[in-house]
Amino acid sequence: MTCDSNREPWVMKLRILRAIPVMGAWLLVSSCSVPTRAQDGAALYRSKCLACHGAAGEGRTAIKGTNLLTDAARKRSDAELALAIAQGGENKNAAHAYETKGVTPDQVQALVKYVRELQSKQKP
Repeated sequence: MTCDSNREPWVMKLRILRAIPVMGAWLLVSSCSVPTRAQDGAALYRSKCLACHGAAGEGRTAIKGTNLLTDAARKRSDAELALAIAQGGENKNAAHAYETKGVTPDQVQALVKYVRELQSKQKP
């Protein structure tokens, strides 16, 4: 009995020591998780869209950036907007074909949602 009682704390310590790398890896993965869609959309917009479309979506006319706040832009369906972002729209505009540049379908949807948020903040 004395051998088992002396061994139990050692076995428990060993199990804990073995679990630490697993828990550490889990914490690392969970802390690097994908941000919420709104945050992801805003970050993606800043990195991919802001230069041409402006911070509020107003467009930069000097470089022919489309104004995302016009009635025409507001009337586009989410599917049309997603197609424009992912594949360049019906005209297959290469500058907007972000699907070929590594942007995932979920990220495209996050961008659509963010553009809609920008549009809702601005009165027509």
